[in-house]
Amino acid sequence: QVQLVESGGGLVQPGGSLRLSCAASGIIVSINVMGWYRQAPGKQRELVACMTSGGYTNYADSVKGRFTISRDNAKNTLYLQMNSLKPEDTAVYYCNVGSYATCSPRGSWGQGTQVTISS
Repeated sequence: QVQLVESGGGLVQPGGSLRLSCAASGIIVSINVMGWYRQAPGKQRELVACMTSGGYTNYADSVKGRFTISRDNAKNTLYLQMNSLKPEDTAVYYCNVGSYATCSPRGSWGQGTQVTISS
């Protein structure tokens, strides 16, 4: 059974940083396409960042240059380093297994982690 547990969210001032973690069990992060997604109030869930098994990464235009997706194979954990945070980054952030071509989410959603950017 696949379980993905997100953590690391919180309340941060604009310009601040956070690192989100996604601890995985039931799957091996390093051999799957893995993505970070977010859903802001009143909006659809969107892809934020994606990493392939080969280490290729891609990002939503809105976060390029500010967010970095990475993984720790030994810990079977996916990360999202978020810098220069903006109020529009406020959302619940989720990780999921992604499809190969588009990183569309394939699995069930976890509880997510709330990120709030506010002064």
